[in-house]
Amino acid sequence: MAFQLLGCAGTSVPREHGALLSVAESEATWLGQWAQMSASAHPGKSGFALLSSGQDAFSLRLLLSEQADRRLDIQTYLLGDGLTTRMLLHRLMAAADRGVEVRLLIDDLGAVGKGPELAALDTHPNIQVRVYNALSIGRGTLAGRVLASVPQAGRQHRRMHNKLWIADGALAIVGGRNLGDEYYSASKPRNFTDLDLLTLGPVVEPLTRSFHLYWNHGLAQPIGRYHRADEEAWRELRSSLAEWFEANADSSYFVDLRQRYADVEQGPLVGRLHWGEGIALWDPPGKPAWPGRPALDRTMAGELLERAEEPSERLLIVSAYFVPGAHGTQRLRQWAEAGVEVEVFTNSLEATDVPLVHGGYQTRRRALLESGVALYEMRAESESNDDKGFSVGSSASSLHIKALVIDNDRVFVGSPNVDPRSVWWNTEVGVLAASPGLAAELHELAEVGESPELSYRVGRSASGQLYWQTVQQGEPVRLGREPGSLWQRLGALLGRITWLEPLL
Repeated sequence: MAFQLLGCAGTSVPREHGALLSVAESEATWLGQWAQMSASAHPGKSGFALLSSGQDAFSLRLLLSEQADRRLDIQTYLLGDGLTTRMLLHRLMAAADRGVEVRLLIDDLGAVGKGPELAALDTHPNIQVRVYNALSIGRGTLAGRVLASVPQAGRQHRRMHNKLWIADGALAIVGGRNLGDEYYSASKPRNFTDLDLLTLGPVVEPLTRSFHLYWNHGLAQPIGRYHRADEEAWRELRSSLAEWFEANADSSYFVDLRQRYADVEQGPLVGRLHWGEGIALWDPPGKPAWPGRPALDRTMAGELLERAEEPSERLLIVSAYFVPGAHGTQRLRQWAEAGVEVEVFTNSLEATDVPLVHGGYQTRRRALLESGVALYEMRAESESNDDKGFSVGSSASSLHIKALVIDNDRVFVGSPNVDPRSVWWNTEVGVLAASPGLAAELHELAEVGESPELSYRVGRSASGQLYWQTVQQGEPVRLGREPGSLWQRLGALLGRITWLEPLL
C-alpha cells in the first residue's frame, strides 16, 4: 500500500475529548433495539456468549461493523497485517463511509511499523486513531522501538493490554483476541486457541465507559502527532483495500467462511445467550505512568480477587502464561489442601511462544502438584482433527485464553494472564459474570482442551519425578522429559532466574 507522507512526528494535531453515546442514542440503533429485544425477558440482567471459534469471533466483528449505526470503539494491544486485519479495516472504512464514527485505540508497541497506514486511516472524516503510551522516535521497526525505550524503560515496559470491540454502546466483545490472523484461525504456520465473551445489557455501559477513560487519557495521543499523511490519504487506502479484497476474495480462508455459514447444521454465529449479573473490571488508564509497583488494591487484579470471592468447591484457571509467584502458589496450595478442586490449564513448553515466561511457571509446578493442584499443558500439535468447539485452527497451536471459573457459578473472561505482568505492569480489562450456565459451558470447553489428544496432564511419580501423560498415535504414553526444543529449554532456564519473576 502506498501513502503520501508529508512529514514526521512532533506537529500539533487537535485532540478532541470523546463523549459517551446517550442511552437514547444507543437504544435508537438497530443493534440497540436487538439488544433490548433479546434482554426483554431478563430485566436487569446482562447477556453473555462465549466465542471460542476463531472464525466465529472474526465474523462477528465483521457483522457488528456492518450493522453499526452510530459508533465503533476498538481497543487492542496488537494490530497485525494479514487477511483478517485487512478485511476488518476494509469493513471499518465502509462503516465510516456511511457515517459511523470509528475510533481505534492501539498500544504504541502494537503500532510499530504501521504508522503510515494508521495515519492514512486517521485522515478519514469519521475515523480517529490514537496510540497509547507512545514514543516519538524509533517508530519504524521493533528493534528501533526497543532501543528508543531504554531511557524510559521504567514506563515503556508497561503496556496497554486491553482488548475491546464495542458497537453502538449496545454490544461489546471482551477477551484475549488482538487483531491479527493468528487470533482468528487464519494463520498458516501457527494459530492461537483463544476466547472472547460477547456481552449485552447493563454490563456494556461500564465497558464503554472504560474505553472512554482510556481514549480521553493523556497517554492516548492522536497518531497524527507522530505520522503525517495527506488529508486525502484515506481514499488511496480505501482503494488499495478494495483492490486487495477483490484479489483475495477466493482465498481458502474466506471460502471456508462462506461455506461454514452456508451450512445451517453448524449452528448460528452466536450460540445460546446466558443471563446473569455482570461486573466490568479494568485497570486505571494511568497505570503505565505510575512510579514503582502499585498497591494490589489499585489494580484490576485486586478488585477481581475482592469481587469474585474465594472458591469453596472448585477453581478453574485457564491462562496462556501462568506465573503464580510465591504468594499465588501459596494461595492455590491452601485452597487445594482445604478440599477445593483446583485445576490449571496453560501452555506446555513446546507450545508457548514465550519460553522465558514458562520458566517462571516451572519453578512453581512441583509445589502445586504436591498439594493436589491439577495441571494441564496444551500441546503444540493436536492428535485429533475434531476439536469439538475448541478452536485449534491448525496443526501448530498455542493457548491464548485468559479465563477463570469459580465454584461453578462465577466466570471471568478478559485480557489478563495469571502472571505478575498482568497484575502490576500492564493495563487489562475483563468481565466477571454470575451465571451457572456460562460456567458449565466454559468447563465443557476446558475439558475438551485438556483431553490427552490436545494436552498433557502433568503428574508426579512416587519418587518425585514429573511426567507428562498424553496420547500419541492413538495410544496413551507417559513422557519422562518435558517436551520442547533446545532453544525453548534455554529460554525457560533464563526465566527461572529468581529476580526476573516479578517482571514476567
